[in-house]
Amino acid sequence: MKRVVFVVLGRLDQLTGGYLYDRHIVEGLRNRGREVEVIELTPKAAGRAFASIADGTPTIIDGLALPGLEQVIADQRRRLALLALVHHPLAEETGPSNTDAAALVALEALVLPWFRGVLCPSRRTAAAVERYGVSPDRIAIVPPGTAKPPVANRRQSRRPAQALLCVASVIPRKGHRVLVQALRRLRFLDWSLLCVGSLDRDPPTTRAVRRMISAAHLDRRITLTGEWPPELVTRAYRAADVFVLPSFHEGYGMAYAEAMAHGLPMIATTAGAIPETVPRTAGLLVPPGKATALTRALQQMLVRPGLAARLAAGSRAAGARLPGWPQAIDQWERALNRLLAHEPPP
Repeated sequence: MKRVVFVVLGRLDQLTGGYLYDRHIVEGLRNRGREVEVIELTPKAAGRAFASIADGTPTIIDGLALPGLEQVIADQRRRLALLALVHHPLAEETGPSNTDAAALVALEALVLPWFRGVLCPSRRTAAAVERYGVSPDRIAIVPPGTAKPPVANRRQSRRPAQALLCVASVIPRKGHRVLVQALRRLRFLDWSLLCVGSLDRDPPTTRAVRRMISAAHLDRRITLTGEWPPELVTRAYRAADVFVLPSFHEGYGMAYAEAMAHGLPMIATTAGAIPETVPRTAGLLVPPGKATALTRALQQMLVRPGLAARLAAGSRAAGARLPGWPQAIDQWERALNRLLAHEPPP
């Protein structure tokens, strides 16, 4: 069937990894001749939005939109060919209380087995979906594509690294507070940090990070820019010496892939699917939430030019192996067709 409906929570043009992934898939399928309707969902209009979709239409629901859709999915799962796109389990979003996390686990365990299939960006996310009771044959793993620059960054081993870059929305899961805590201990070294990403998704976290920066007297060394369009983010990658993002969880981590495509040495964590994306040859991986370990990794990268150059070479090599978006769209369309061939689960 050529027509597909893609359901997302809120606007599709949001500048986060998950929404950028969705947008690339929508545009890629359209370029392959499919008619793709995007429903930008608001909670109050959920029932009406689904009721207007023709019987049997393949309908992909982004996992971020699942809360509040339990009854709608239950009502529509036999009328529509429903697929879910799960970037990462909702309960892994750092910040919710234990009660909220348990409710999100219960929600996904309830509704995900109702779909004909679930698309995931990594093996780690697929394993979590399988634990929710989804049969492995109804799961497809399709990593995002990566836009690659014409020439990757080539660090000179004699020059110490100074310019640190973090690309992520300022939310609890991305670990900005741990990063500021770690850098506070390295004030004696020459470095600057540019943080590119939304400041509006979790205002309490943004305020807390700003307070930490001011208390550590790092206002002139750490810059929070807010969201930038992709062309400016590309410039930031080109100007950086090191990419650092100490996330507490990632279902894939598109920013890591983009940084490797630009040949940047990496500092990341061992959380979620990050080790699937960032090999040890490309960066230093530390336990999530451990400021002391992050401080050591940052210090090594800043004072050992040879280490930064070696990891940059590994990062370039890993980035060159990443699939581009045309490959990802090919794989996504094959997965879409395979999962749609399933009958609705009983």
